[in-house]
Amino acid sequence: MTAARLSSTIPMVLGSVGGGGSMQRKTKIICTIGPASESYEMLEKLARAGMDVARLNFSHGTYEEHARRIENVRRVSETLGRPLGVLQDLPGPKIRTGKLKAEKVWLEDGAEITLTTESILGDEHRVSVTLNSLARDVRPGDSIFVNDGIIRLEVQDTSDTEIRCLIAAGGILTQMKGINVPGVKLSTEAVTDEDLRHLAFGLQQGIDFVALSFITNAHDVNRAKEFIRKSGANVPVVAKIERSDALNNIDEIIDAADIIMVARGDLGVEVPLPRVPIEQKRIVSKCNDIGKPVIVATQMLESMVSAPRPTRAEASDVANAIFDG
Repeated sequence: MTAARLSSTIPMVLGSVGGGGSMQRKTKIICTIGPASESYEMLEKLARAGMDVARLNFSHGTYEEHARRIENVRRVSETLGRPLGVLQDLPGPKIRTGKLKAEKVWLEDGAEITLTTESILGDEHRVSVTLNSLARDVRPGDSIFVNDGIIRLEVQDTSDTEIRCLIAAGGILTQMKGINVPGVKLSTEAVTDEDLRHLAFGLQQGIDFVALSFITNAHDVNRAKEFIRKSGANVPVVAKIERSDALNNIDEIIDAADIIMVARGDLGVEVPLPRVPIEQKRIVSKCNDIGKPVIVATQMLESMVSAPRPTRAEASDVANAIFDG
C-alpha cells in the first residue's frame, strides 16, 4: 500500500490529525489503553493532549473490555470532531510463564529450575510455559530470557515436556511473564489461530489498524492480509520488528506491510542491546526512502509512569526518533 493510498484510507496516519494552530504536527502519537485509561473522560483528556491512535493490547483483557474501549474512543472522536484511530495489537506466538502458587517467587542465581509444558501452579523449582513445543525447540546451551531479559536461564537438558535450566541471572518472577529464546526457531506460526480469532473480532468492531507480533518474513504479513481480504475488510497491517529473523528479512517485510513498527522491547532481548539503536535508524531510513509509515515503540517516556516529567535521556530519545523521520 502506498503512502498516498494509506492517507486516503486512514486519514489519521498521514492526514491532518494532531497539532493545532497554524503548525501541523506530522508525527503521530500512539497511546496504549488499559484499565486506568479506558474511561471516556480519560480518553478525551488523552486526545486533547495529542493522542492520535489508541492501541489495544490483545495479550490482555476480554472482548467485552476491548469493545467498551473502542466505543469510548469513537465517542471521543465524535465529540472532538476529528478522527482517532484504533490499533489492535495481536499477541502472536508470545511465550509466557504460567500461574504461580504465590504472588511472586525469587529465583536464586546458580539454582536450578524446570520449565514444563504441563499446566501447574509454579514455584521456585518448577514453572509452566504456554508453548507446548518449547521443550522440543530448545537445546542444551541455549539461553532463555524471562521478563524482558531480567532473568536469564541456561538450558541444561530437555525432554518432550520439560526443560531443566540453570538460573544464570535470577530475580523476582511473577506470573504470566514473557519469555524470549534468541536464535531458536520455534515450531509455531507467527500469526497464530488465536490471532486470527482476535482479528475477526477486531474487524467486526471496526478497528483501523492491526499489528502483528513476532513476525519473521513477508509470508506472515500476507497471511494476515489474506484473512482481512476474505473478511471483506481493508485494514492496514503493521509489522512489528522484534526478532532477529525479521531483521534479516527486513526488505521483504517492509515491502509486504503497510506500516512498520520498531518494537524495541522484545527486540532488545532478541539481539544485543547496542544493536537496537543501529537497527532502529536503519529501518526508519529504509521506510523513509519509499514513503512507508514507521513507528518507534516501547519505553517511550516510561519514567513518566511514576514521575511528572521525562528524563533528559527520554526526551532526547523521542527527539531523535522524530529527527530520523
